[in-house]
Amino acid sequence: MTTALTETLGIRHPLLLAPMAFVAGGRLAAAVSDAGGLGFIGGGYGDAEWLEQEFQEAGATRIGVGFITWTLARQPALLDEILKHKPAAIWLSFGDPEPYVQSIRSAGALLVCQVQTVADALRAKTVGANVIVAQGTEAGGHGADRALFTLLPAVVDAVAPVPVAAAGGIAEARGVQAAFALGASGVAVGTRFFATQEALGHPNVKQVLVEKTGADTVRSRVFDHIRGYDWPQLYTGRTLHNDFLKRWQGRESELTANLAKEQQCYQAAAMIGDTNTMAIFAGEGLDFIHDLPSAAEVVARLFPNP
Repeated sequence: MTTALTETLGIRHPLLLAPMAFVAGGRLAAAVSDAGGLGFIGGGYGDAEWLEQEFQEAGATRIGVGFITWTLARQPALLDEILKHKPAAIWLSFGDPEPYVQSIRSAGALLVCQVQTVADALRAKTVGANVIVAQGTEAGGHGADRALFTLLPAVVDAVAPVPVAAAGGIAEARGVQAAFALGASGVAVGTRFFATQEALGHPNVKQVLVEKTGADTVRSRVFDHIRGYDWPQLYTGRTLHNDFLKRWQGRESELTANLAKEQQCYQAAAMIGDTNTMAIFAGEGLDFIHDLPSAAEVVARLFPNP
């Protein structure tokens, strides 16, 4: 399938692997790229040693890297180190991409910008984004409030002719076709690839992804508090609703007051894959996830008629 996205990125399928922090490692990114999309390692909160390891896992496969822009601002030298690996593209989310554009361009990488508003999409176009990802609130992980159904065509119209990929709740071929109908040139998929053999993550977590539905997810800031991440107020994180979230949602100030004790308990629970306690970032596309296949099989299902 040829679209503006495939032509811009030099890929066979108009598909991006969302750079999920702690989930999208080198093995998963390489598997998606090998299957015809473009895989991204999730640079997350900027662990340089971990990123070096995941590049080794990816081998010689052509991949990209995604960063949370506001955390990259705290360690700008990290981008230069990553660019030495010659990634195909850098994906920036949740912040102004402009300070990093020159370095990315100079390294020969393409720039992918994820946005949650039309205003941010226009900003991404102005600074020279090669691809813009319109992320709806249905998406797992951090995001904003606007639904993809209206956000996507609004972004497509605003930034034409820049190719736009749709993100949020896309986990099967019908979602891909719906995105095309709304003007997208491709899709960015996260949660469906979380539930694969190559994804990083505790087996307990992957099994829960198979068992739950989109109705079991909710947006909150509770897990940012307990994990010590100072996310801007514009964004919340969509996770599975579990006992820990039920206990603390709406009581964030009390959680902060007891943070040291609760963090110790939380970290111990996360180490053993306690799904009733740990954050499991997942989107509303869980309704369409019923197994744990290979990443290549997921790509084949998303694009059954290449």
